[in-house]
Amino acid sequence: MSEQYLKNVVEAALLAAGKPLSIEDFASLFAETCRPARADIEAALAALESDYAGRGIELKETAAGFRVQVRRELAEEISRLWPERPARYSRALLETLALIAYRQPITRGEIEAVRGVAVNPNIVKTLLERNWIRVVGQRDVPGRPELLGTTREFLDYFGLKSLEELPPLAELKAMADFNVQLELAGTGRLAAAGGGETLSGEQDLADTASSADSGSADSGAADEPDGPAPSAPERDASDGQADPEELVAASPGPR
Repeated sequence: MSEQYLKNVVEAALLAAGKPLSIEDFASLFAETCRPARADIEAALAALESDYAGRGIELKETAAGFRVQVRRELAEEISRLWPERPARYSRALLETLALIAYRQPITRGEIEAVRGVAVNPNIVKTLLERNWIRVVGQRDVPGRPELLGTTREFLDYFGLKSLEELPPLAELKAMADFNVQLELAGTGRLAAAGGGETLSGEQDLADTASSADSGSADSGAADEPDGPAPSAPERDASDGQADPEELVAASPGPR
């Protein structure tokens, strides 16, 4: 099998799959009698990455494998293919997701203690339905509250290979506006060349997300205030918004 043929098969699979593919996925495309070695597949991927340098698409490795995606710097122009207005999510949902991502495992009570308000059940429901968070255990305290953590789907959507690739807190603090418009699933996806399949571009944690298409009356998307926590102080009435770095720094770490 020639190197060029292997590279062509790998590229075609990336464009047709519509999801990240692992090394094992690529190997399974070939008959056992002529299955390429792992090193050969990795070399083909490296060659594709080099070919895409300076072009509108790139090869990205995420937690689930490799995918071809539109370069992030072109997202604004490409997003005009979908004229629908994206859903607007509340700051509360973004703060909750950031706390879970940076301080996992964490309980709802610990999130409430940091944010100063009760966690809206619809926010957690939306994140669970979107499969960005999951219950990873229970805290060994009275009541045994659930511990929340992020999922592989969370990493894949935001173009991350591992949690170590999350943007530093200094970058999060420097963002001018934490309350942004988030793309609906299916409308903000970036089209891959050639196959009609769609692939989402790499996104910053606090800059983009997609809503779960659950049809619920309130999935935490509207900019409505959270309910008051029973014994926690309200947030600063001057703007009702918390500094994301202060949130994470003040939250209790894993125990």
